[in-house]
Amino acid sequence: MRSERRRFLEHSARLLSLAALSAAFPSTALSRTAHYPFSLGVASGSPRAASVVLWTRILPDPLDAQSSGSRPYAVQWEIAEDEGFRKIVAKGNATALPELAHSVHVDAVGLRPGRWYWYRFMLGDAVSPIGRTRTAPAADDMASSLKLAVASCQHWDFGQYAAHRHIAAETPDLVAFLGDYIYEWGEHALAHPPAPRRRSNESVTLAQYRARYAQYKSDPHLQASHLAAPWIVTWDDHEVSNDYADDRDQRLAPDFMERRAAAYQAFYEHMPVRLHALPAGPQRFAHMRIYDRFEWGRLAQFHLLDGRQYRSHQACQHTGRGGSTSVGAACAERTAPERTLLGAEQEQWLAAGFAASKASWNLLAQQTLMAQCSQVPIEGEDGGRFWNDGWDGYPAARRRLLDAMRKHELSNPVVLSGDVHTFYAAELRPDFNRRASRDNPVVAAELCGTSVTSKSRPQSRTDRYVADNPHIKYGRSDRRGYMLLEITPERIATRFQALDDVWLAESYAATVASFVVETGRPRLQQA
Repeated sequence: MRSERRRFLEHSARLLSLAALSAAFPSTALSRTAHYPFSLGVASGSPRAASVVLWTRILPDPLDAQSSGSRPYAVQWEIAEDEGFRKIVAKGNATALPELAHSVHVDAVGLRPGRWYWYRFMLGDAVSPIGRTRTAPAADDMASSLKLAVASCQHWDFGQYAAHRHIAAETPDLVAFLGDYIYEWGEHALAHPPAPRRRSNESVTLAQYRARYAQYKSDPHLQASHLAAPWIVTWDDHEVSNDYADDRDQRLAPDFMERRAAAYQAFYEHMPVRLHALPAGPQRFAHMRIYDRFEWGRLAQFHLLDGRQYRSHQACQHTGRGGSTSVGAACAERTAPERTLLGAEQEQWLAAGFAASKASWNLLAQQTLMAQCSQVPIEGEDGGRFWNDGWDGYPAARRRLLDAMRKHELSNPVVLSGDVHTFYAAELRPDFNRRASRDNPVVAAELCGTSVTSKSRPQSRTDRYVADNPHIKYGRSDRRGYMLLEITPERIATRFQALDDVWLAESYAATVASFVVETGRPRLQQA
């Protein structure tokens, strides 16, 4: 394991050096292109009050990684105050390096706060699609509203990306994607009805992860969603391997850290994340930091979390394997106080952010359902059964997080979740096994989105979960879609938007439930 860790650090240091050199690396300037190079579209993300990250990747054929060749390219970029690019406010050149899959990350700085911009890339005579992005409001500005779309879990093999078509049509100010942007396994062609749910063509190497991202990002509706607004993104397990925890995967593979490094690099190459997401030195790159904080003036602050790479291993695993399982009261490891989902450093960072926040709304954008969701009644003989890969596998860590909200009197906390392929609306309190009371208050509301395409459980089982967990006020697992939030100083109004048919790219989407959270009142109100 020590030699594996050393190889991982060496690889990470090399990647860091390449990324730092990308602005000045000798490159080829083309006058003409033989094939259109922007097959994966463009994207923007990580918005600040004066800057935003612009992204593209040079790849003429999304199904052929060799189509971009092996030399670096000088890519021009522009950002303007109008869609016609009559008032260009910044422009420059960036180098698309083959060592970074010819990806381009531009941190466009010196922008005005709280306004829309348009951007594009050029290579030779080829011009990319025009993307729309925006900066966050100034730190002291109380914005009147924020329209936020939230999505997660978009397995290529289990449907069309109609949800992204609808997200683009909603013209949100911001999109939060909460993990499972790709799945590490699956067919390379969309099939209906789908193939059996079994792993095939699984990504393990850097080349394979790159190919998987290119496959997903070739979808026109996903590209349209990126074109519509800036994104903030985190990952979950399938960007690497199902149910992995820190340095361990389901198979307990001895070379897993090498695989994880490849997956992390591919994530960076394909997401509009800021360069500081890469660490300052090789020792820190062993844990590529993606958790971050984004301010939307005084209206809202986003605490974007990473619940994968720092966590304790899942409790009470079967002998000889990692990953998740369902555990009961006999699993004493599950409730051990030292167990963590976020890691000690991220927990401290989060608590410090709670203490310093001046925002009216504090949104925790994170991967999976936080509310306790016992699979059988707590009062039964088993004392409840819990999925050990989610927050239910780390109840002491969840209690610390909720206690930190109370300690710092965090203003209007709302948890945004994904992963479980189900719409849930829940109320969070320190002890889920007791009714809400003065000493066990509702601390925060939780809004959990279903998947873009990925399958879920039968609705009848979800109905049982809701009946057995009274703090969960709503559950819907038979539909795919996304969440849309309208955030104002007075309230957050949320719509659960569900597709009629996930297999139709032109599928209609409708609201299946609506909830309101009013400022100063964490309890949910069904609209």
